[in-house]
Amino acid sequence: MIWSGRWTSSGPTATWRASLPSPDAELGEVIIELTRSGPYLKCSAIHVATGVEVSAFGPVAEPKGLERIALAKLKRALAAR
Repeated sequence: MIWSGRWTSSGPTATWRASLPSPDAELGEVIIELTRSGPYLKCSAIHVATGVEVSAFGPVAEPKGLERIALAKLKRALAAR
């Protein structure tokens, strides 16, 4: 990930966004967005070339796991197109 450190915000939610090279060369560029709301975390993955977006929800303690789930969902969504 491009960011590091603790979640901080001035309100009940915090958002982090990064454009990352995909672990799968066929997938291309993907934007990963993590949004925290209390004890929950939403991970959105957006495929830059097509604009297809998927998301996964889970506990704030598992950001890497949610990122893997969101990328897997993105791959399935792109395959279904």
